[in-house]
Amino acid sequence: MATRRPLLSLAAGVMPDFSPQRTVAAAAQSDWPAVGIWYDPATWTPATTIEIRDRIADAGLVALDIEVIWLKPGPDDPAHFAAIDAGAAIGARNVLVVSSESDPARTAEKLARLSSHAAASGMRVCLEFAAFTAVGTIDAALAILDAAGCEEVGLLIDPLHLARTGGAPGDLAAIDPHRFPYAQFCDAPASGPPPSDVPSIIHEALDLRLMPGDGALPLTELLAVLPGDIPLSVELRSAMLRDGYPDPVERARVLLTATQQWLR
Repeated sequence: MATRRPLLSLAAGVMPDFSPQRTVAAAAQSDWPAVGIWYDPATWTPATTIEIRDRIADAGLVALDIEVIWLKPGPDDPAHFAAIDAGAAIGARNVLVVSSESDPARTAEKLARLSSHAAASGMRVCLEFAAFTAVGTIDAALAILDAAGCEEVGLLIDPLHLARTGGAPGDLAAIDPHRFPYAQFCDAPASGPPPSDVPSIIHEALDLRLMPGDGALPLTELLAVLPGDIPLSVELRSAMLRDGYPDPVERARVLLTATQQWLR
């Protein structure tokens, strides 16, 4: 494929064994231009916000996203709005949302309220679909986005989740490109567990992803239908990567090199 130079971001999921501070440091020391931040409401404090904000600014990094807001049945969770506020304070562009809310109408209503809160700080809420969430397909996600009535709510595409829920790159062709503020990126075998095998789907998503080019997902076709300048969050959750590269800087550097080589 032709050389493509999107903004590349070290996804928070690459570093589940390290703090957000260590993730930012690893991204900076391995020359990533952008980074994703994991928000844990149980441990995040105002001091965390200040430290992350300053580390990102000092390193000249882009904070591509903060994650994850997980919608659940019941009333709005104040922690979700706190996550958006933390993201705004550190300069994050997007906030990742997934859902266990079984009612699509309530999911749409919650997304709309989150989007309104995020828009005040120039952030975008992005809904991700996956076989192990209540939003199990790209069509289900699009229906919820339409019901939310907010043009600023984004649709987050993960090539693994797209493939494992029966989707294909061609499904994106008719979608307004504005729906895609960024995308995730990884590789995997062409086929995997069926959507009904939720434990295996989760295991693959958390531990078995592959470096770009080491699998058989239609990554070239996917990039061809996404906006040409779309930032990519390299979401390589992999037990092999974690075990093989326990040092966070080395892990980040190896992943960046592999991704850049594939893009070239």
